[in-house]
Amino acid sequence: MNLEEQLFTGQILKKENLSLVLLLITGIVLVSAVIMAEIEPNFTFPDALWWSIVTLTTVGYGDLTPRTPLGRLIAVIIMVLGIGLLTTASITISATVASSLIHRRLKEEQGMNSYQFENHIIFCEWNYRVRSILHQFRSTPTTKNTPIVLISDAERRPIEDRNFFFIRGEVTDETLQRANIQQASTVIILGDERLAPEARDAKVVLSTLTVESLNPHVYTIVELSDQRYLQHCQRANADEIIVRSDLSAMLICQAALNHGISHLFNELLSPAIGNHTHIVPVPPDLVGKTVLEAMPLLKANCHSTLIGVQAPTGEILCNPDGNYCLQPQDHLVLIMKESLSPTRHNL
Repeated sequence: MNLEEQLFTGQILKKENLSLVLLLITGIVLVSAVIMAEIEPNFTFPDALWWSIVTLTTVGYGDLTPRTPLGRLIAVIIMVLGIGLLTTASITISATVASSLIHRRLKEEQGMNSYQFENHIIFCEWNYRVRSILHQFRSTPTTKNTPIVLISDAERRPIEDRNFFFIRGEVTDETLQRANIQQASTVIILGDERLAPEARDAKVVLSTLTVESLNPHVYTIVELSDQRYLQHCQRANADEIIVRSDLSAMLICQAALNHGISHLFNELLSPAIGNHTHIVPVPPDLVGKTVLEAMPLLKANCHSTLIGVQAPTGEILCNPDGNYCLQPQDHLVLIMKESLSPTRHNL
């Protein structure tokens, strides 16, 4: 419970006068214990204190009982008072706990919380594609339970997902700090659909600059509407830039030239369907081998197809030369099923 929640809980307890109720209970227990120790011959003060507590709580173990008429009268008074006071205290505590939980839930729904996750993903801005992206993440074993934090000026959290969190506001230093940008693994910067394309891309560039200024090491993926802003995002040090219009145009062109090709791309890009593209480290058994030597081993042992090699610089060689020698720092770009990863096989 953070300081703000503690203050909120304290305000509720003060409003409900719980401290007064607890003070009355303590006073009744002590006063009755003193009296009972004096008037009951079989009670010492510790015995009287124990008897007062079990009588006030109406437990009544029966191990100690008053024998004098005055002692029995005091017992009746304590039992009657105990029922009322303990009921009041119980209701007050229950209401306080419920109010605190509701307050926390409302803060979370309205994007007022801060988070301290590590290796999480941050979404900057909300648009209709977030639902689809989130579905793809949750369909992938490696990101099924990864915390995702959305920064947006939406009124409430737009998606129900136990690992999806919301911070309300623009993409600024303050909101990124609340999302713990320093410990994030990836930041995805999307376009604000409420804006015109030029203003949307300008806002993306500004968000990229803000993210990179706070954490130059975080991996940033940027969505643009117009190719003209590509160079601005490159200057802002975005790691990957996706131009929506260009991707759609290329896919439509390929579908026209090669009928049915879009189904292949859907399967390769979607982690929920069949085989997918994966980038994995070169298995130790393949280090030093050429691409031509590695390809049959990958196919025979892992049912995987090598389509590229990622160099240590991050550059991807698509359809590499057969004589290319695989290095320890290289990564393989494969078409395969997740369960058949070559890192889990002895090749």
